Amino acid sequence: MAAALEISNLQAWYGESHILHNVNMTVQPGEVVTLLGRNGAGRTTTLRAIMGLTGARKGSIKVNGNEAIGLQTHKIAHLGIGYCPEERGIFSSLSTEENLMLPPHLNGADKGMSVAEIYQMFPNLEERKHSQGTRLSGGEQQMLAVARILRTGARLLLLDEISEGLAPVIVQGLARMITTLRSKGYTIVMVEQNFRFAAPLADRFYVMEHGQIVETFVASELSAKMPVLNELLGV
Repeated sequence: MAAALEISNLQAWYGESHILHNVNMTVQPGEVVTLLGRNGAGRTTTLRAIMGLTGARKGSIKVNGNEAIGLQTHKIAHLGIGYCPEERGIFSSLSTEENLMLPPHLNGADKGMSVAEIYQMFPNLEERKHSQGTRLSGGEQQMLAVARILRTGARLLLLDEISEGLAPVIVQGLARMITTLRSKGYTIVMVEQNFRFAAPLADRFYVMEHGQIVETFVASELSAKMPVLNELLGV
């Protein structure tokens, strides 16, 4: 079986700024992988490069065995990828349910979650289904941002700092969501600053520094790697 995501010697630029330097990583189907690193390490740029949202890119990005490095962003999405950016991108003039109804199903992707299934996973959204996007709390907006990509049928999810700035009770709910999605066979790549949130969820960790992968290890090695993480991340 092909890897869900295989990145080889990826380089990426924003204008003249060379951000990613030969990034290599592999994510197997059904895995939860977390990208760790300090601010500016290149984690968000890696997700954006996968989606074709940076400037120039070189190297290889394969999604389920399909080369994506030369594709436009909308065609990359149609390989079955859902991207949840840090800024969330909620349409403020639309209600919660109208936001949910916007995304199209991706060509060749599995049928996305129904609105009923979304509401089962996120009861808060059902309670606020008639509320405008601007009236949702930060946590509710984050739930809605994730829920929208689940509607598309994407099975590879790129989640950028979904726990940032949220109350602990909301963060716990997001952790339950990720556990549920893993049990349903979704593949998840998370960028997270909140180590306490990410650590119990991930099967594997990649640590980035200066646009490169400097450490990789599996969940069973986490305790042994804590001295290295303390040095690299200050956790």
